[in-house]
Amino acid sequence: MSANEIIFITGNENKLKEVQMILASNESHFVLVNRPLDLDEVQGVDLEEIALHKCKQAAQIVGPGHPVFVEDTALCFDEFNGLPGAYIKWFIKSMGLAKIVKMLEPFQNKQAQAITTIAYADHNGNFYTFQGITKGHIVDSRGPTTFGWDSIFEPLESNGLTYAEMDKKSKNLISQRGKAFEKFKKHLIN
Repeated sequence: MSANEIIFITGNENKLKEVQMILASNESHFVLVNRPLDLDEVQGVDLEEIALHKCKQAAQIVGPGHPVFVEDTALCFDEFNGLPGAYIKWFIKSMGLAKIVKMLEPFQNKQAQAITTIAYADHNGNFYTFQGITKGHIVDSRGPTTFGWDSIFEPLESNGLTYAEMDKKSKNLISQRGKAFEKFKKHLIN
């Protein structure tokens, strides 16, 4: 492993491609290496705590001296005080997108926040977290359903498009993942 490599722990190919796109730039002097490790899924509502737990476990597996990071993304409904939050992945697997949208049907408030939390361990074993938030609302599915809940989340800054309807470059400029990784990138460069 070279001195400028950083290990990204994910088994999600779509997430990996998006992160590679976001981190690609002339001013970054690091190389992203992917390792799909099976890490514990801590149950809880504290998104930073969940990400830090995974990062600590990943750092222990890859060993000392290797910078490593994990990323967790949550979809938090205002009406449900932040739920499904970190559990959104499991909601999608067990219910599907249409039923998730239907959960909000009786309520006027369809507002939601998409939140990405990055936990990073540097080569010295110091831990850091970076978070990005995008506000929007939940809508009936529009666009491709190939990436999580992108087709049911319409960001306020998207001119009426869901993430799934946006081109990747436009999405990354306003997405919670893009915002979190901009903070992470600044930390790495400095």
